[in-house]
This record gives sequence, C-alpha cells and structure tokens, in this order.
Amino acid sequence: MRAKNGFTLLEVLVATAIMGVAIAGLLNAISGSARNASRLGQYDRAVMLAKSKMDELLAEPKLPRNVPMSGAFDSGYTWTGTILPFEMTPGAGAGFWVVDRVALEIDWMDGAVKHAYTLEGFRRGILQPGDLPQ
Repeated sequence: MRAKNGFTLLEVLVATAIMGVAIAGLLNAISGSARNASRLGQYDRAVMLAKSKMDELLAEPKLPRNVPMSGAFDSGYTWTGTILPFEMTPGAGAGFWVVDRVALEIDWMDGAVKHAYTLEGFRRGILQPGDLPQ
C-alpha cells in the first residue's frame, strides 16, 4: 500500500468551516472595539471641551448670574451654562461675598442619539445689584 500525501476533501471542508467561524468571531470583536473606541473618543473630547469652557466661566468675574448662557464649539459640540448664587451670608445684598455654583453641560449628537456631559464648579465672587431675586 502507498502512503497518502495531502488532505482529504472532508478534512479541508472541516478546517475551512472552523476558520470561517473563528474569523467571524474575530471580526465581530474588532467591530465592537472600534465602536467603543469611537464612543470613548467622543466622551474624551467632551471632557476636554468642558474643562476648557469651565475654566473660562470660572475665571471671568463679570459674567451675569441667573442668566442662561450657551454656545457652540466648531466640532459639533454645544454648551449651556448658568451661574447661580450657591452660598451667602444671611441678609446678603450687593457688595457681599458669595459662593457661585457654575453648572455646565456639553451636548453632542452621535447619529440620532444625543449625548451630554455635565460639569459643576464653584467660585467666589461679589454680589451685584440684581443678582438676587426680590
């Protein structure tokens, strides 16, 4: 009897089927990883933009209190923010020190889904006439 060299057709078909299942699973995992990387990249960008805008809002003492502010970044992200008196001495009025709460929200769209990132900060300031509701 002669020694057989090579593979039978059945062995080749089984090996091909196993490789097909393995490659399909691998492609699915790579696709999920790419989606997660994209999503995390969007959140990283939102955090970076929020920190930058929060620094601006905290550093500018002349921004009005109790007035909603908004704007847009050039990359499709938008922001809204408010500065509200947070803590003050009882009976405080114009000229008194106050701790302001600065609330900032960054919004962006991912296809049809809207995402948001919220950031809060606090700053010290002096109350101006009209800052407190009567």
